[in-house]
Amino acid sequence: MAAAPSTVFATKPLERLLHEAEGVGEKTTLKRTLSAANLVALGIGAIIGAGIFTLTGHAANAYAGPAIVYSFLFSAFGCALAGFCYSEFATMIPIAGSAYTYAYATMGELLAWIIGWDLVLEYALGAATVAIGWSGTLVSILHSLGINLPPALIASPWHPAKLPSGEVIHGIINLPALLIVVLISLLLIVGIEESAKVNSIVVAIKVAVVVIFIAVGWSFIDPSNHTPFIPANQGGDKFGWPGIFRGASAIFFAYIGFDAVSTAAQEAKNPKRDMPIGIIGSLLVCTLLFIGFAWVLTGVVNYTELNVSSPVALAVDRMKIGWLGFLMKLAVLAGLTSVMLVMLLGQSRVFFSMSRDGLLMPMFSQLHPRFRTPYLSNIVLMIFVGIFASFFPIDVVGEMTNIGTLFAFVLVSIGIIIMRRTQPDLPRPFRTPLVPFLPIASVLVNFWLMTNLGLENWLRLLGWLGIGLAIYLTYGRYHSRLAK
Repeated sequence: MAAAPSTVFATKPLERLLHEAEGVGEKTTLKRTLSAANLVALGIGAIIGAGIFTLTGHAANAYAGPAIVYSFLFSAFGCALAGFCYSEFATMIPIAGSAYTYAYATMGELLAWIIGWDLVLEYALGAATVAIGWSGTLVSILHSLGINLPPALIASPWHPAKLPSGEVIHGIINLPALLIVVLISLLLIVGIEESAKVNSIVVAIKVAVVVIFIAVGWSFIDPSNHTPFIPANQGGDKFGWPGIFRGASAIFFAYIGFDAVSTAAQEAKNPKRDMPIGIIGSLLVCTLLFIGFAWVLTGVVNYTELNVSSPVALAVDRMKIGWLGFLMKLAVLAGLTSVMLVMLLGQSRVFFSMSRDGLLMPMFSQLHPRFRTPYLSNIVLMIFVGIFASFFPIDVVGEMTNIGTLFAFVLVSIGIIIMRRTQPDLPRPFRTPLVPFLPIASVLVNFWLMTNLGLENWLRLLGWLGIGLAIYLTYGRYHSRLAK
């Protein structure tokens, strides 16, 4: 029977959401095993990765110069505004699903589906992008040890790879990228507690190495490289304050992932207390590390020389400390590993909630009888992400990640304003300050960052959302539990 047309705009009752948060049985709810420290580590694991290690040099060279430090602050400001909104929702509705769940409670089923589908850009396709970066890093490490993998097995037919020797090759399959996706997916199937332990170890390693880079590199800073700190504008968004703002959009990818903490709300031991700590705490730690990292990088190497694929390697070479270079490569590998773990975790939990609402097939919310994880969802994602990581060109998909994530931030911020009007008396363990001014500022800042990403990315976003809308109209609308 077709769903009633009003279902498209109906919101999910708060009573039902809170009932789901408590769980209805030992075998049908996710295990609550994550502490505040686990959630902070989860956020750091998602944030520190491909963005900081690869995009900082390009953004400094093309847009901001040494003032890329200000770009990081501006991006962090936009993320923090959204982070306060995420924290209020995560403590009010502590169940899996993140922005999808919040949209369902405030803006209706259709917009909830749109944001849930949009999150695929951030989590699933973002994980595929990072997997290819992980493969390239592993190839470089093995090459430094005298081990060279067959060229046909380290690149896709449509996405050329550059070997450490400088040769550009087209392969048959990116096998390392596929293998890391499979391994992480299997780890997530075994259990969130085990995954969190592995993630905490990996986070400790990569944070330690970033701190070592800052501490060792500080003595190699040449003050002349920071002069002028804000290069004069050369027209458009090249340097000056326009360049700083453009740089903020370019390095926004470095912050992507902190919102993935909210997808694990249903597995937090004390979500009402721990979720704000996990979200804001991970943002604060990473912002401090990013500022120190950018300051040292642009101090050791002049920003005019940083338009290279591996700016960190260039800086380490200038320091002439061989062991640090190898250690940094290991840190990059660890960073990318933890990013993929959190991205795949977040996507499976979003699908889990969408499936329980009837908008996706029941298999996506079926839990493993022993591990109580959405194992079928993890298997489907393993295949989907593995195919993209192994064979598909990911440059366009990678660019879509930023705009998709910013779109989610905008909708969550709007949701806070709506919820304060429609449910003013609902208990809020954490309250977003200065409502409606802070959520409005979040909408404006993050939407403005979206406008800096160009018309092509907007068209790609609309095309992706069009595909999702077709799926909703042909399946989700007719199987919605809210309609029944």
